Amino acid sequence: MITAKQIIATVSAATPTDAELIERAFAFAEKAHEGHTRYSGEPYMNHVAAVGLKLAEMGMGPRTIAAGLLHDTVEDTPVTSEDIKREFGDEILFLVEGVTKLSSVRYYGSDRHNESLRKLFVATSQDIRVLIIKLADRLHNMLTLEYVKPEKQLRIARETLEIYVPVAHRLGMGRIRKELEDLAFPYVYPDEHKRVAALLEQKFGSSNEVLERERKVLQKRLADVKLLDFSTSFRVKGLYSLFHKLKRKEWDINTVYDLLAMRVIVSSMEDCYRTLGIVHELWRPLPGRVKDYIAFPKPNGYQSIHTTVTTHNGTIMEIQIRTRKMHHEAEFGVASHIAYKAPAVEGAKAPVSPFSTLLPLLFRPFSWRQSASAKIEEKRETPHQQKIPLWISEIGQIYQKDKAPTAQFIEDIRNDFFSNRIFVFTPTGDVVDLPVGATPIDFAYAIHSEVGNHTFGSKVNKKLVQLDSELKNGDIVEIETRKSAAPTKRWLDFAKTSLARRRIRNALGLDNGPTHENKNPEEKRRPPRRAGKN
Repeated sequence: MITAKQIIATVSAATPTDAELIERAFAFAEKAHEGHTRYSGEPYMNHVAAVGLKLAEMGMGPRTIAAGLLHDTVEDTPVTSEDIKREFGDEILFLVEGVTKLSSVRYYGSDRHNESLRKLFVATSQDIRVLIIKLADRLHNMLTLEYVKPEKQLRIARETLEIYVPVAHRLGMGRIRKELEDLAFPYVYPDEHKRVAALLEQKFGSSNEVLERERKVLQKRLADVKLLDFSTSFRVKGLYSLFHKLKRKEWDINTVYDLLAMRVIVSSMEDCYRTLGIVHELWRPLPGRVKDYIAFPKPNGYQSIHTTVTTHNGTIMEIQIRTRKMHHEAEFGVASHIAYKAPAVEGAKAPVSPFSTLLPLLFRPFSWRQSASAKIEEKRETPHQQKIPLWISEIGQIYQKDKAPTAQFIEDIRNDFFSNRIFVFTPTGDVVDLPVGATPIDFAYAIHSEVGNHTFGSKVNKKLVQLDSELKNGDIVEIETRKSAAPTKRWLDFAKTSLARRRIRNALGLDNGPTHENKNPEEKRRPPRRAGKN
């Protein structure tokens, strides 16, 4: 069984105070769950300890780990919220209650799915750590799903694929996403799982041997050119990810070029590009298969260089090259940016989380490439002044007030939050994160409502385009505005995001009731940020 000492040993630079808090939470949870067992027959504390360890591996702080250890006490034991508050304070109680609320609804179709989304967004709009604890909890539950009653397995696995996998992806938590996908896949799509596994076995029965042989070739070459500070690993493509790619490729596995992948982790960005040159010198790259996500990060912040090569043995494989920092961020996403350490003395009665500042870094329409940790440092002294992004705030407010949102609103949220994303650029290089199919109108409203309301024309990659043109990944978009310009009803036909549609309807006077359009005081105070010419 995992011990408190193991968890503490995993925490980076744990102080005596940190260790004492984790030990105290571990002992409290152990006593609360005494005599409780899981479906597998193992002590319930095994689950709680596994969640705590996973949070420590992600780099979370002692209070988040303590809340992870205590996350089931209020729901499953005689322990009350008052007990948690008295022993551990307001902040940890806030996190524990947030996770408890997320756990109190079950997925049984669209209505329950909508309720899960409601609680998820409300919790996320208040403190991102609640969601991170819940993801760690869900991951361990999926690892032990085989012991759950069959009628519950499908519900839990489907909920995982429909809700928690997209969220993990959106937050850049690549390792968690992949593990959740592959654990849920055989329960939700058992026949497809068997078919994909059989195809992969037929294609690469001894894939590990193939990858190990090529890894030794690459390691020797890197050492020969005196590039010594590196590490390598390899993987076979996840079955669920392969399933989706095979559907797009009409089930022809020979057209999937990233079945086998090798990862090279180096110490600096310069070494990334140097390694790319060495790889291409060693093996022949496939045309058009080099992707530089360092220069152009993905919308969720992912950075790496990908290239697909053919080795001397005829093996086609993808090579991923990144720094250690990029690797940690690719594995744990938002969790890797949480560097805040709360003060020893408890704060006000209603804690305002410093971690809400991470949400603007994840979802705001401006430069992802700025340092998230630096932003946190700037905010430490004034946590009460921190803002969450407008669209997350709006979702949380609407869900809190409306327990049964309309089907259209639910669809808007799923399209905006869970859909595939593209990233486009302003002329000054800022990144704007939009759903696939977005148009210059969506871009304009993502910058600011005033830019959207006075859009007159648009340029994509310095060429004039229609306002209904579909934007592509990597486009540079420039919006031309005029004071006399105003939205038209036609814009509603091609605006992709719910944010743009709401603001267009508001400008046209089509909304009867109050909107959240101008409820953000920050937006009232600041002048419109222009994306292009005026």
